[in-house]
Amino acid sequence: MIPRLLTRPGCCLCDSFHEEWRAAFPGVGLDAVDIDRWPELRAVYGARIPVLLDGSDAVVCEGHFDRETCAALVEALKERR
Repeated sequence: MIPRLLTRPGCCLCDSFHEEWRAAFPGVGLDAVDIDRWPELRAVYGARIPVLLDGSDAVVCEGHFDRETCAALVEALKERR
């Protein structure tokens, strides 16, 4: 399963989160989802982005990149393989 990053175009926090993810976990996929294309996501997460969801859509972290929390998610995903 690939974690999802809920984001929107032009969001500097979202861009920063994505850049930090790529730098910390090269080769680990991250599905960036534009919440403005999904009204149900925008209704729940619109003011909270960026929001990182795990493979079962549980919130892992939001608002900023939390390296320790994200590393724990990456390790859990490796163990599921």
